Amino acid sequence: MGDTSGYKNYVAGLMAGLATVITGHPFDTVKVKLQKHNTEAHGIKYRNGLHCTARILKTEGVRGLYQGATSSFVGMAFESSLLFGIYSQTKQSLQGGLESSTPQLQVIIPSAAYGGAVISFILGPSELVKCRMQVQGTDSLVPKSNRYSGPLNCAFTTVKTEGVTGIFRGGLTTLLRESFGNAVFFSVYEYARHYMHLQLKTASSGYSNLIDAGIGIMSGGIAGVAFWSTVLPLDVAKTIIQTAPDKSSTRNPFLVLNLIYRRAGLRGCYAGLGPTVVRAFPANAAAIVTWELAVKLLGIKRD
Repeated sequence: MGDTSGYKNYVAGLMAGLATVITGHPFDTVKVKLQKHNTEAHGIKYRNGLHCTARILKTEGVRGLYQGATSSFVGMAFESSLLFGIYSQTKQSLQGGLESSTPQLQVIIPSAAYGGAVISFILGPSELVKCRMQVQGTDSLVPKSNRYSGPLNCAFTTVKTEGVTGIFRGGLTTLLRESFGNAVFFSVYEYARHYMHLQLKTASSGYSNLIDAGIGIMSGGIAGVAFWSTVLPLDVAKTIIQTAPDKSSTRNPFLVLNLIYRRAGLRGCYAGLGPTVVRAFPANAAAIVTWELAVKLLGIKRD
């Protein structure tokens, strides 16, 4: 992968990000509402993901499921472009240009964690806006006068009332989630892809594109589920920190999780697990298949 294909890695990542939002955003809206409302001491409670989805569709229609999607599209396109681009290039330089026949954890983990850390600085503010938009919905709990009219209004209001640091609220939690989570994601993805290719190498070349797509779907889906199963408690803490009405409340994710654990047990720390895992498989499968296809079309060499 010479210098010329450097930018192509970022283009391929951008395509993967768009595929993720189209596939995964409705599940994400349900997850955020469950995390917000089902960890509160009182207020409306959703029985499960389906109950929450039905309520959103009934009160807000399909548009309700795509609340906050604008900031998500922008954030995800940038974030995914950077993540896949940085991951590919860092991996390449750590390998010293040597192609490896098997995945190497000592290369994958730092490359993925570094990519995750960098994108958290974009993802933090973009998710803060997204979560605040998703939580308000058209819910009667949020008075009309306090509603944000759109993502930009939400961002400007946050900066105006909480200062520039306000938009980075939950930033540390996002950094921890992304660096740790992506190390898990890419490790699982690379190993699953490697071993599936080994198993299916004997398959006839006539089906190679179909087999590649199948491996992309499975390895991307499994890696996505691994990512969220590992870091969901940090994500719950991030949602609580970013949507807290009292802006002086703690930003320490471990204190927040301790409070949730005392109030709602382990279930509270894994609020939104259903829609998150259901979303993780198709959204990440779509991302990986799109990424691998873009890599192929752009002529990027891969080990």
